[in-house]
Amino acid sequence: MSEVIDRPNSQPLTGASRAMPEPSLPLAVYSLASRELVRFFRQRTRIVGALGQPIIFWVLFGAGLHGSFQGPAGLSYQEYFFPGVAVMIVMFTAIYSTISIIEDRREGFLQGVLVAPIPRSALVLGKVIGGMLLAVLQAVVFLAIGPALSFVGLAPPISTGLTWLNMPAVVCYLGLVAFSLTALGYLIAWPMDSTHGFHAIMSVFLMPMWLLSGSFFPAPQSGWLAWIIRLNPLTYGTAGLRRLVTPNLAAVAELPSLTLSLAVTILSAIVYIVIAIWMTERQTAHNAR
Repeated sequence: MSEVIDRPNSQPLTGASRAMPEPSLPLAVYSLASRELVRFFRQRTRIVGALGQPIIFWVLFGAGLHGSFQGPAGLSYQEYFFPGVAVMIVMFTAIYSTISIIEDRREGFLQGVLVAPIPRSALVLGKVIGGMLLAVLQAVVFLAIGPALSFVGLAPPISTGLTWLNMPAVVCYLGLVAFSLTALGYLIAWPMDSTHGFHAIMSVFLMPMWLLSGSFFPAPQSGWLAWIIRLNPLTYGTAGLRRLVTPNLAAVAELPSLTLSLAVTILSAIVYIVIAIWMTERQTAHNAR
């Protein structure tokens, strides 16, 4: 035995019994988020659906309501709807990225991740961060090409407050809204087995949530509808973005302040992600199928 130990080229006999090192949380999150990006860019129909449909809505609704809508401080409907479409893109991307949870469970990938030696929070963060990056990318593309569509005559002329100076703040704020909405989409998709059920939730919950956020029409000053809009967390995400991209300060004077919008959006994101992690860490037979 001593001869084996003393040989310079001998290997310790504990290699087979030594446990493999567990992947770090950042590496696991990075791998899962990268997978979301790769899947998205390989599916061109998702790119068209997530970005093309909101642009069509913006052009058509703007053209149809341009002559009859009188926004705050004289804003045209195209200018008023501009930030709302960016939020719509973020929401659509969150929906399409989190619906893959149902597909991953059906294909067996989700079960493989759940038994891997990584924290289950890595699955949540990887999915949410991947969806957030996709949402921000598409929303920034829209904010960049929106004025160009007006320039070539596809939409009425608009003026925006986007500059190279405030673009980092806009991107960071969009990232916060995207993180919140993707986390919300995750906790809705996690307990579901059917994509049809998810689309039903989208129709009766997520779309009304966007419509009642001040994205599509201004909030009334009083009445039950005004209270619903005030209690909607997405209202503050939309209001904060509208303050950042609207150059006419009088048009946003009645909206919640940027500080309040930021605080409510951060709080909503924290609540959604905590619930999503709690749901994922629960030991159930649901994910064994």
